[in-house]
Parts: sequence; structure tokens; C-alpha cells
Amino acid sequence: MKAHDGMYIGGAWRPAAGTDTIAVVNPADEQVIAHVPAGTAEDVDAAVRAARAAFPAWAATTPAERAARLTALRDALAARQDEIARTVTAELGAPAQLAEQVHAGLPVLITGTYAEMVATYPFEEKVGNSTVLLEPVGVVGAITPWNYPLHQVVAKVAPALAAGCTVVLKPAEDTPLTARLFAEAVHEAGLPAGVFNLVTGLGPVAGQALAEHDGVDLVSFTGSTAVGRRIGALAGGAVKRVALELGGKSANVILPSADLPKAVRTGIANALSNAGQRCSALTRVLVHKDQYDEAVAIAAEAVAAYTPGDRLGPMVNAKQLQRVRGYIDQGVREGARLVVGGTEAPLDRGYYVSPTIFADVTPEMTIAQEEIFGPVISFLRYEDEEDALRIANGTVYGLAGAVWAGDETEAVAFARRMEAGQVDINGGRFNPLAPFGGYKQSGVGRELGAHGLAEYLHTKSLQF
Repeated sequence: MKAHDGMYIGGAWRPAAGTDTIAVVNPADEQVIAHVPAGTAEDVDAAVRAARAAFPAWAATTPAERAARLTALRDALAARQDEIARTVTAELGAPAQLAEQVHAGLPVLITGTYAEMVATYPFEEKVGNSTVLLEPVGVVGAITPWNYPLHQVVAKVAPALAAGCTVVLKPAEDTPLTARLFAEAVHEAGLPAGVFNLVTGLGPVAGQALAEHDGVDLVSFTGSTAVGRRIGALAGGAVKRVALELGGKSANVILPSADLPKAVRTGIANALSNAGQRCSALTRVLVHKDQYDEAVAIAAEAVAAYTPGDRLGPMVNAKQLQRVRGYIDQGVREGARLVVGGTEAPLDRGYYVSPTIFADVTPEMTIAQEEIFGPVISFLRYEDEEDALRIANGTVYGLAGAVWAGDETEAVAFARRMEAGQVDINGGRFNPLAPFGGYKQSGVGRELGAHGLAEYLHTKSLQF
């Protein structure tokens, strides 16, 4: 067990204002692996003041200078990839291969995209007799979740820095060690003091203090819709900008012309990635009534390869474990048919849930409507294409989705009618330059690519 002290504020590690700490637990074996400071409003205030002091000079740097610093940050993260992967495995429980390729590898790629983008981004353009300027918003308060502890940090911090903003980061209390590694990489990359600041702490204390701080110009939050509502209300009261990436209940729609085995197996892999702890997980599988039984049988066979403790990691903590088990019990009570899995612990220790499949799920059931954030997949029947669309769009969420069809044109036509911010067509690959974000209660704004950069910019027009 390691005791960490200090917050990264103003370009240096400083002692925390208080003495309280947060225990970091390895969810795979339930052992405490570290302690980090539990930041207070005083720590947040110091970090915001440092970011505010650093803002004028950082905002005045040229795009080329910011590109160089982001390139250095990318290189620093790349040099630490092995350490980052081990840390994510230790504090999140992610399987080693997933930790290496996705949790550690993807942030390097995304940081690199912003290093390249900022060098050529059109921060100024002519429109008639006007010059339109895109200027940094100011100080960004970034509040990130535990499910992708480095990716979510980079998806906020890299575009904010590229835009010329300064940042105060409050990472999730379950996964603060990865955020500390990121702060070390920022320091190695030579970013000026105060441009990036880190405060670890609890959401209701440090997170709330950051969201409501008068010195923060924009709050970027990823997490539950319930917390997002509170942050949006706080920001709205202060007429402060927000970017909210919230919950999801994504549909995997398999049209009758699709390659059924491929569509089901690919969907299972998506839904079980990161142990289902993904807001874009395709946990609602919609299958035509004539293919339904075959699809469920294929899924039951496919999940057998996802062994808890091997390809399937644990839930992040004991609370999340009980939450997921509660949804499984609710599914049974409401009449869904448990095909595989259930609430029984698959291992003697660790916060594991067996991959679970429900059949005979109807659209109004709780497990078909609410975000579970675990390895629980629901299969729903539909009568025809219009019925499938009604079910796919029939939730308060609209983050992601997928459509499968024998003809791409058919799949695209269906996807255009889905109320979702991102839809995969026939297993389309993740694109780090494409915008990510949701409709309805899945959030406000977009992350990644040029759209993600635009979130951190003000627009000013000069008339001549």
C-alpha cells in the first residue's frame, strides 16, 4: 500500500489543506492499494486561482506553441504506457490486454490528434465584412469518471489545452492514481505552471466546490445523469457553460437481412467490454421475432468465453456490485427470463458479476430502460422495422447505438432515424476524430475531434 500526498497545483505538488484521505481499493481482490488526499473547497480554490493566474499567458500562446506542448504530453504518456496500464488494472480491475490497448493506448492517440489539429485549426476566419475569432473560454473545471480513468481525462484536458484554456481536474475517487500519473506526464511535458491542476477528492465535496466556483468558466462533466442534472443546475444559476456526457441505454438493432451470428457476437463483445461499465455499451439487443430464439442461443454461447477474472473484469466497487445485482433481481421479478448468469458470486473474492443475459424482455421493464453499468444484456423482440425504431428510441437516453443489415444503405436509413449521437453501422470501428455525445438525457455538447475542441471556444466577431 502506498500513501500519496499533495495536489498538483501551480506546477508543483503541494500539501493538501486537510488531513483526510481516500482509500484506493483494487476491485479484483478487495485490498487497499493506496491512499490519496481528500481535497477540500480550500484545495479547489487554490487550484482555480492558479489556473486563473496562468490563463492570460497560455491563451496568448500561438497554436504552434500549444501543438508542441501537446506533442510533448503525448510522448510523455507514451513513455508511461506500461505503468499506466498496470495502474488502471490495479485500481479499476481492467484485464491486462484491455488496459494496455484501450486504457493506456487510446489516450496517447487522442492527445496526438489534438497536437496535430491545433496547428491548423481555423481560429480566425473572414465572413463578409467581419473577422470571426475563436477564443478560449477560460478556466475549465473537469470532473471525470472512473470507468475510463485516463481516456476521460484526456478527452477533456487535451482539447481544453489546445483551445488555450487552463484546467482544474477532479478525477473520480475510485481511480485517482491514473490521474496522478497524468499530472506527472503534464509536468514532464513542460506545460507552464498553473495551466493544468489536479485536486483529488470526493464528488460531493471537491467536485461540488469546483462546479460552483466563481472562477470556473466552463464545467465539463462525465458521469451519471442524476449528477449531471445537479451540475447543470449549478452552472445555469451562474450562467456558466457546461459540457455534460451522461448516461446511456444503447440499442443494438439487428435487421432481418443482417449476418445474425456476427451481429450478435460483435454486440456481445461491445456490451461486455470493460465489464459493461460503459455508457455506450450496447446492452439492449433488438431482434426480429422470427430470428429471436436463434439470436439468444448464439449470445448464450458467446458469453461463455468471458470468464470473470480473465476476459471480464470486476465492478469498480462494492456499491456498484450491489447495484448491478439489484438490477438482475429486478429483471427476474418483472418477468424477464434469465438465460445465463445471475447474482451468484463467480469468484471467492473481488467485485465480480457473471455475464448475464435476459430474454423475453419487454420495452417497459426496468432493465430495458435504466442504465445498469454492468455485464447485463437484454434481448427484446420486435415485429417490424417501425416497431424496432419505436423500441430503440423509447428511452430517456440517446448516447449511442448500432444497426446491422445485409445492405449498408438499409442500415444507414434506419440509423438516420435513431435518436442517438453515435451509431455504428455493421460493426463500424471507433473513430477518435468523430464527435461523441448524446441526445435527450445523455448530455449536452460533444467530445473528441474538432467538435470536442469547439466546446472550449468562445466566438467573437469584429465588424469592419
